[in-house]
Amino acid sequence: MVIVIGALLAQESLSDFDPNNPTRPYLNTVTTADPFLLIAPDSRAGGMGDMGVATSPDNYSQHHNPAKYVFNEDIFGVGIAYSPWLKSFVNDIHLLYLASFWKITDNDAIAFSLRYFSLGAIQFTNKDGQELNVVNPNEFSLDFTYSRKLSQIVSMALTPRFIYSNLAPGYHDQASGTDMHAGVAGAVDISLFVDKEFIHNAIGFQKSELMFGVNISNIGNKVSYSSNSSKREFLPCNLRLGLTYAMAFDDYSKLAIGVETGKLLVPTPPNSMKDTVTKENYYWGNGKNPTDINSIEGIGLSFGNAAGGYKYNAKGCFNEKMREIVWSVGVEYSYRDILFVRAGTFLENQYKGNRKFATVGVGVKYNIFAIDVSYLFSFKQAHPLENTLRFSLTFMLKSFNKEQIKNQGKLNKN
Repeated sequence: MVIVIGALLAQESLSDFDPNNPTRPYLNTVTTADPFLLIAPDSRAGGMGDMGVATSPDNYSQHHNPAKYVFNEDIFGVGIAYSPWLKSFVNDIHLLYLASFWKITDNDAIAFSLRYFSLGAIQFTNKDGQELNVVNPNEFSLDFTYSRKLSQIVSMALTPRFIYSNLAPGYHDQASGTDMHAGVAGAVDISLFVDKEFIHNAIGFQKSELMFGVNISNIGNKVSYSSNSSKREFLPCNLRLGLTYAMAFDDYSKLAIGVETGKLLVPTPPNSMKDTVTKENYYWGNGKNPTDINSIEGIGLSFGNAAGGYKYNAKGCFNEKMREIVWSVGVEYSYRDILFVRAGTFLENQYKGNRKFATVGVGVKYNIFAIDVSYLFSFKQAHPLENTLRFSLTFMLKSFNKEQIKNQGKLNKN
């Protein structure tokens, strides 16, 4: 079973695959199991176009780039984030995210997070429309991170993850005779972060900082939701790259500007056309049926032949792959590390989900507490988070010493 979140609410009428014009774009969204793993859970990233792989470290780096944790100026943090989902239609679907980290030494950090996605109450019916039982589908993931500095400016992290997705508890499909069950998977993230500071006055900045990040997330087994084990879906294995430049104008004001790009490491769905000679469907470049491809092979095929490359048309294949790349651009202004103002945008090709939206956000930090709020505007197609406020509440410590905790606000200002 697959939930498609990229084009969940509305989709304009787009062309189907045309074998006589194989390079012409057509609607061909890449879908996966457990797409809730891709939702940016925190309001800081939610205010910057869902960008976070190369921004400065914070408590919610676990989702974006866990390698950032070891560069955090604080030694401990814990926080919770809340995002209503489809609020314009229902009021019982939401994402909750709990994250915490601890810098063991200046070169080592560990972190933990729990992601819980509730799909609300759903009324099941049989094929005749008669009401059956009411169920409460839900999904969650648990993960743990170890992050370590490789040098003064480079760090890496490894993040194992357990995933549980129970979308149709107790459901029996009478037509196929299959029973639905929870999908269980294991996955791992591999991430890298580079943080280089510059102190100069050549162009008017008191200090500047260049940050680069890369994260390959959700490398794991395929998921099955039914007793028919041959029907297995890819996890949303995802590659993200980002670059952020932060400038300090004086002792009080700082501006960060970043750009991020991402791509699902999942093969492009094959088109549904059949070869007029062999009568077989056109599959990916190796000719395999999608159900015969494992996760690791799928990562390689995500860069290989695509349906847009019908009959191995190189131009069509390249164009199809380029359409699968998403972009985010975000800015963050901070004053005295107390007030934060953010804005960003997210762009996805219309043939691959058509998510195009702008975001704004604010944050306030007082002593050891911080609260962040973000808001999303869709450009064209409706989005599940459209016109929705998202919240994050965080508790951060620079030291476990009681006296220093009392003076945390002073430490932040200095």
